[in-house]
Amino acid sequence: MLRTNKILYIILFALFITFSCFAIYNAVKAMHYSNNISSGNVIDKPQLHLVLISQEYDNPYWRLVQQGAREAAQQKGVELEYLGPARADVKEHIKILEMAIASKVDGIITQGLEETEFTPIINEAARLGIPIITVDSDAPRSKRVAYVGTDNYAAGYMAGRELVTQSGGRAEVAIITGSFTASNQKDRVKGLKDAVKNYPGIHILDVAESNISRIQSAASAYNLEQQYPEIDTFVGTSALDGLGIAQMLKEMGSGTLRKTIRIIAFDDLPETLTLINQRVIESTIVQQPFIMGRESVNLMLDYLKGEKIVTVLNTDAKVIHREDLTGTGD
Repeated sequence: MLRTNKILYIILFALFITFSCFAIYNAVKAMHYSNNISSGNVIDKPQLHLVLISQEYDNPYWRLVQQGAREAAQQKGVELEYLGPARADVKEHIKILEMAIASKVDGIITQGLEETEFTPIINEAARLGIPIITVDSDAPRSKRVAYVGTDNYAAGYMAGRELVTQSGGRAEVAIITGSFTASNQKDRVKGLKDAVKNYPGIHILDVAESNISRIQSAASAYNLEQQYPEIDTFVGTSALDGLGIAQMLKEMGSGTLRKTIRIIAFDDLPETLTLINQRVIESTIVQQPFIMGRESVNLMLDYLKGEKIVTVLNTDAKVIHREDLTGTGD
C-alpha cells in the first residue's frame, strides 16, 4: 500500500511540473505576441497569393511576361504562381482561370482572350471579391480592374506604316495572325489594314491563323503562297509567326533562305533578331512583355492596398530594323 501511494505521489508531482512548464511557456508566448502587436509587427502574416495565367506555358514571349511579374513579386514579398496550357487553347485556359478563382487566390493576371467567353468568368471573380488584371490582351467590357499591355490597334497600325515604307506603297500581302478570335490579334490586323487602306498599290490577299504555333504558322504561310504565288510580303502579328514564315521560306528554297519575300514580324525573340541580322526578316514590331508582367503585379498590389489605379496602362511599342541592332546600315 505504501509503495502504491509513493508511486501515485511521484506521478502527481510529475504532472504538476509538466502543467506548470506548459503554463509558463504559454504565458511567455502570449506576452511576446502582445508585445509584437503593440509595436506594430504582425506574426505569421499570410502571404498574398497571385496567379499569372499565360496563353501558352512555355511560349518564349510569355516567359518574358513571367520574368517581369516574378521580379516584382519577389521585390514585394508576395507569392506568384505561373500557370498556362501546354499549347494555346482557350478552353484549357478558361479551366485554369476557373480553378484559380475556386482556390480563392488574392488576385489573377491573365489574358482577356475571347471576350464573350472570358467576360462572364471575370465578372464572377469580381463578384467573389477576386480582382483580375488583363495583360497583353484586354476584355474591356468585363469587370477587370485594369489592363496592362500594348495598344494593339496602334501596334498593328505601326506595322502597316512599316509595310508602306518598306514597299514604297506597292505590295501583295498575306497576313499570318495568332488567332482569329483573340482581341489583341484582331486589333493588330485591323490596325494594319487601316494603315494601308488608302494605298491602292497594296493588296491584302488573305489572312490565315497560326494558333500561336510556329509549326502552324509555317503551314499557313505555305498554303497561302501556294494559293497566291504573287505574294511578295508576309506580315506576322504574333511572336512565333515571323519565325514560322521564315522556316517555310527556307524549306521551300532547298536549304537557302529566299530573300525575295519581305517579312515583317512581331516581338524581339532572340531568333527573330538573328533573322533580322541575316536580312531574312525585314523588321519587327517590338513590345515590352517583361514590363507588362512587372507592372501588372505592381498595379495589382496597389489595388489590393486600396489605392486608386489607372484602368489602362499601355506599354511602348516600336519598330526594330537591322541597323538598330548593329549600329550600321551595312
